Amino acid sequence: MKTMHRVSRLGQMGDGIVEAGDGVLHFPKVLPGEQVEIAAGRVSRIVDPSPERVAAFCQHYEACGGCKFQHWAETPYRAWKKARLAQALRAQGLDVSIADMRDAHGAGRRRVSLHVRQIGDVWRAGFMEQKTHDLVPLNSCPVLVPQLQDAPTLAAEFGPHLGACDVAMTWAANGLDVAIKAERKAVAKRLPALSALFNSRKLLRLSINGEIFAMAAPPMVQLGAAMVVLPVQSFLQATLAGEETLYELVLASRPKKVRNVADLFSGLGTFALRLAQHLPVTAIDSDKPAIEALQKTVRVTQALKPVTAMVRNLFNAPLTVGELKDLDWIVLDPPRSGAEAQIRQLAKSAVRHVTYVSCDVQSFTRDARILVDGGFKFNSVTPVDQFKWTGHVELVGVFSK
Repeated sequence: MKTMHRVSRLGQMGDGIVEAGDGVLHFPKVLPGEQVEIAAGRVSRIVDPSPERVAAFCQHYEACGGCKFQHWAETPYRAWKKARLAQALRAQGLDVSIADMRDAHGAGRRRVSLHVRQIGDVWRAGFMEQKTHDLVPLNSCPVLVPQLQDAPTLAAEFGPHLGACDVAMTWAANGLDVAIKAERKAVAKRLPALSALFNSRKLLRLSINGEIFAMAAPPMVQLGAAMVVLPVQSFLQATLAGEETLYELVLASRPKKVRNVADLFSGLGTFALRLAQHLPVTAIDSDKPAIEALQKTVRVTQALKPVTAMVRNLFNAPLTVGELKDLDWIVLDPPRSGAEAQIRQLAKSAVRHVTYVSCDVQSFTRDARILVDGGFKFNSVTPVDQFKWTGHVELVGVFSK
């Protein structure tokens, strides 16, 4: 049975909302105002397309769940992301000017994780179709950096040896790093084939289920003036342009009179190593390999101010008011869930300057409300479009007392 419906609006993550007689329905890749034909629970046809609709640039876009907005013109797409942030701020009673969104796609994403599955007799790699567990095999992915355009083909080559698996690839400064999660182990009979694949593809490093299988050279990333060895599957900003844009905004928020800074949820030192070119830094994260990599980098990098790096779980053991009293400026970049426990300590502390980098609008506005209630002024917020053509948006918020 086919029915006609009008898309009333977009939901929080970009699905089109249809208010049907039997309830509210959500459909991907439609736009507000469009009339759509629904059959078997899916959009079978766009009957009356929006004037804002454009042709997608990816051959796999129709089925692939990786991107959501290639069908939307740039100006309204950007306006929707900014409006989504504005709505979340209003919901928390926060009044702050929102800067223009910064495009941080750059040359493309330097990281990708692909699913590898057997389809018939052939091993293929790709993303899952949105809201399903059905693989959409890819030939290439135009949102990745040029060096990763062959990633689906390479990932699929591991299927015969490791079975169904997930293959994560990072284009580092000196080549390709591959980390695989697989149900099969790299047992003795599979070693020659895996070694041959590693060598023929000229990989820097191959890790299987967290263990390094082979390494020609340690994958390196440049963070400011420092070169850092990338631990296996350690966090790295998705695009180089995103990393540079976020740091540019962090540095621009630097208070005029500041003696030191703490980089909380520091990871490898994306901000810490760059900030250490200007002032002493304390870097804290729960990721032990990342902190160890940061410590080693500090020892061999010249012209840095003192850097103290330590392992600590800031969710369970946030820096207390007493521990914060000697810190002038806090920069934090927590995971998607935010940093509520640490923010509550900051709100009660004598710290006068906070720069909050976030990848989630809801947790950011929740934490911003806590800071404002604690006496901070919410000076500015800048959205950054690092995950372009998706519903995600990065944020940099600046607070002071």
